[in-house]
Amino acid sequence: MGCKANQFESSIIAEDLEKNGITQTKNIEDADYYILNSCTVTHKSDNEAMYLLRAAKHKKPNIINILTGCVAQIEKEKLLENDFIDYVIGNNEKLTLYEVIKSNENQNCIVADIMTQSEFNKVILHDMKKTRASLKIQDGCDNRCSYCIIPFARGKSRSADIDFIIGQINNLSKHGFKEVVLTGIHIGLWGKEKGLTILDLLKEIEIKTTIERYRLGSLNPHEITDDLLDFLSKSKKFCPHFHLSLQSACNKTLKSMNRFYKVEDYLAQIDKINKMFDLPFLGSDIITGFAGETEEDFNITLENLRISGLSKIHTFPYSIRQGTIGALASNQVDIKIRQWRSDLIKALSMFKNIEFINKNIGKTREILIEKHPDKKTGLLKGVTRNYLTVLIKSEDTKLLNTIQNIKITEYKNEKIYGELV
Repeated sequence: MGCKANQFESSIIAEDLEKNGITQTKNIEDADYYILNSCTVTHKSDNEAMYLLRAAKHKKPNIINILTGCVAQIEKEKLLENDFIDYVIGNNEKLTLYEVIKSNENQNCIVADIMTQSEFNKVILHDMKKTRASLKIQDGCDNRCSYCIIPFARGKSRSADIDFIIGQINNLSKHGFKEVVLTGIHIGLWGKEKGLTILDLLKEIEIKTTIERYRLGSLNPHEITDDLLDFLSKSKKFCPHFHLSLQSACNKTLKSMNRFYKVEDYLAQIDKINKMFDLPFLGSDIITGFAGETEEDFNITLENLRISGLSKIHTFPYSIRQGTIGALASNQVDIKIRQWRSDLIKALSMFKNIEFINKNIGKTREILIEKHPDKKTGLLKGVTRNYLTVLIKSEDTKLLNTIQNIKITEYKNEKIYGELV
């Protein structure tokens, strides 16, 4: 469940188990273990985790349910009060899950204090089944946004060494990968404890790796400096795909969220990015209905998002997380209003995304064709540098996992089509 970092770690868990003779099954009925790598970013994700574990036990009563991830890290022993949970494993321990359980046979809750973790865990993923590889370069978060519980689930910011990252990227390239996605909990903090910045890392990736393309995970607006933009605009490896962690488009709400930037600054930054790159993809995160957000505050957010040059907006209603400052506020917004506001932004996002797609029609784009054709149509499928998934009017399997030039021809039935040029 959850973020790209969690997805990467789930692959690590699977590899660790397979290495120890445990195989993955498609059906719960055939399984001995059900392992859920959970997310706790919202109350809804907590509930979904509990639902999935209950459902697994219902389908097979003697299955051993193992809960790990961020819910496990926050709730710890309390989770064992549920009769559908057999083991609770912490975020750090999950990466060697087999050995952890084997070495602690008499313990059902194995969760260390994540706040004492000071070193990046150099886990290596050998999974070569996908077309685009993910590489975790950072973990943890030093910010204390008033709505967010994640720093307490992930600990303080820790960065992978440059040499480790370069080595992993070159290894992925050697195994046929053309693109790598740099992930983490807060990659904008990469190198902070070493006196370095994300720009220092990218400069090394540019000159010391053989990978053809790379993408960046989510960044806070103030982390995208002019120097970083100047470098990225000249890079031959960088894919012009930005995901900005905005959270609100109202200065009053941003202040109460404990976010350290202003709307006018990041709107100007979005305009700058759109001018410096050829139709870059600009995504964002927005929380609706944070404590104290009035209708006027929300309307300011909605209007600022409307005039922004964003390509897509990921939005969700504010979820109260116990242990955060936001949870203590007395002026909570009604949950139905939070959801209604989120629905309005989703509608705006759909409009902006279609507008962005239409701007790309007729354009020639470089695309990385995936290792497997589209299941429904049999057509080749790939992702452009500016993050459009395109179906290509060809079934030539020799083109799988290659980079080609295509012309985007149409957008029909919520699918984008293109042809080789």
